[in-house]
Amino acid sequence: MTRRSSGTPSIRDVAAAAGVSYQTVSRVLNDSPRVNPDTRRQVLDAIERLGYRPNRAARALGSGQSSTVTVVTSNTTLYGYASTLQGIEEAARAAGFAVGVRVVESDAPADVRCAVEHVSDHNAGGVVVIAFDSAGAAVLRALPAHVPAVAATEAGGLAGSTRSVVFLDERQAAEDATRHLLDLGHRTVHHVAIPSETGASARQRGWRAALEASGAPVCEVLPVGWDIRSAYLAGLRLAADPQVTAVLCGNDDTALAVRRALHEAGKDVPRDVSIVGFDDVPGAAYWTPALTTVRMDFVALGRACLAAITAELAGEPRKVTVLAPPALVVRESTARARTRP
Repeated sequence: MTRRSSGTPSIRDVAAAAGVSYQTVSRVLNDSPRVNPDTRRQVLDAIERLGYRPNRAARALGSGQSSTVTVVTSNTTLYGYASTLQGIEEAARAAGFAVGVRVVESDAPADVRCAVEHVSDHNAGGVVVIAFDSAGAAVLRALPAHVPAVAATEAGGLAGSTRSVVFLDERQAAEDATRHLLDLGHRTVHHVAIPSETGASARQRGWRAALEASGAPVCEVLPVGWDIRSAYLAGLRLAADPQVTAVLCGNDDTALAVRRALHEAGKDVPRDVSIVGFDDVPGAAYWTPALTTVRMDFVALGRACLAAITAELAGEPRKVTVLAPPALVVRESTARARTRP
């Protein structure tokens, strides 16, 4: 018999101990008349022996009743977070789930503990953590094993967690975006990096990999916060360097701020400096110039998270889901590097 590494028995542990399928265990938990008395007694004995405590949300799912999904996120307004939340809500509504949202204020222990205590209550149902940052990641790692949970993460998943995760391959997308700029003849590509749970985001790793593969110089990363002003200040630094001709920005908001800084310094985009963003926010195609960027389907990511938590509640094995790779959308903000005298 196998158990999850935490030592907390799962519905599959009960099934193995009773010599039945996990679907039969689910029927017993939901008082189905389709189970004969001897089998029911075997299952109940296994539950007693193992100390199994069925999750209330899983029982509701098995009985066909409406259940609840609670989304834990540190932000509800940034494009990636909000669009992922939209995908979760749309899929949950179609599947008959109610959706609650719990905002974790920061990765401070007290804030993480507060969020964990909230979703550990049985009324929280299944939990989806948007773990794009350190706050969400800390909540995911701190959740008790008996709480059914999945996470939307950066590419590659989340170190230190065995939970089911879903992600878009933004690392490969960043490689593609950087290679696009190098193919235009730029000697190297500078990177303005958004915050990351790991300290070196998947986008940053993809950027670096493309530079190293081409033998291009790897410049110092300019890290910024989620606030646009910090990206604007990074843009001023780049504008002051005559060697800067191409910039990969961690998201489209960052690209907007860098574009503004370059404009104030008298630098034309894309004649003097080419810029690539990330996410493809709805307005990116209508900037002047229209922004070359990576299209990230966060709504699909949210829908996949709902499918993953539904599987978790049904007792299916945990897994990693990688969605279709994001696509580079080439518009007007990139151009061939100018020949310098």
